Amino acid sequence: MAQTVSKERKIIVTVIAWSIGIALFFPIFWTILTSFKTEAEAIASPPSLFFFDWTTENYAEVQSRSNYFGHFMNSVVISLGSTLLGLLIAIPAAWAMAFSPTPRTKDVLMWMLSTKMLPPVGVLVPMYLIFRSVGLLDTRIGLVLVLTLINLPIIVWMLYTYFKEIPGEILEASRMDGASLMKEIIYVLTPMAVPGIASTLLLNIILAWNEAFWTLNLTASKAAPLTAFIASYSSPEGLFYAKLSAASTMAIAPILILGWFSQKQLVRGLTFGAVK
Repeated sequence: MAQTVSKERKIIVTVIAWSIGIALFFPIFWTILTSFKTEAEAIASPPSLFFFDWTTENYAEVQSRSNYFGHFMNSVVISLGSTLLGLLIAIPAAWAMAFSPTPRTKDVLMWMLSTKMLPPVGVLVPMYLIFRSVGLLDTRIGLVLVLTLINLPIIVWMLYTYFKEIPGEILEASRMDGASLMKEIIYVLTPMAVPGIASTLLLNIILAWNEAFWTLNLTASKAAPLTAFIASYSSPEGLFYAKLSAASTMAIAPILILGWFSQKQLVRGLTFGAVK
């Protein structure tokens, strides 16, 4: 009886999981499908699922009209730059909070997380004026700094969770052997936390790659990443759905591939420490 109930539960859970997965993936699937339609077929009602004249004209036109490679390189530089800079700042901060906590450590962590709840539009005007005055508008460096700051709370929280799982006795032993603070972090702590650092790095790359608000408001052309590349296909004349879908597919394809190959590491990083 217990085995029957267990099998039924597994079936129900599997069906629910597949249903949620299909529902989440369907918009991406529909975008990719629309990218192979003509503009007339893209807005046809009722829409056609597979039975239409497949075409790659949208991709050819998108590549001829826009500098896709330039936008792609901007996204790569901005995502990797903000991630590496964030790790450089977050690793010492998470180490201090995990191994040298104070009575206010929890409050500091909660305050850092609360900054993620601030509506970005609330600080857009001062950020824009500051960037304009120091010459960081439409620059890669400016976007690297912004994305580092907005994702830093998540990086610190994830690393803090990982570091808390490392026995403090190991670090104490390294100190007794004469390791300095810098050597303790670089040669002892960091190698032991490689899985956590890798998960944090992957998640932050995805977050930075998908960031649209700041990239659209603080760039024009020189440092515009792929999010601005997608937005360029929305014009006063209207939306060109097929071309917009082709641009979107080209923009999300690299990060989808990265997420697919690193999904196990991402899941492990996001769920680490959830079950004691």
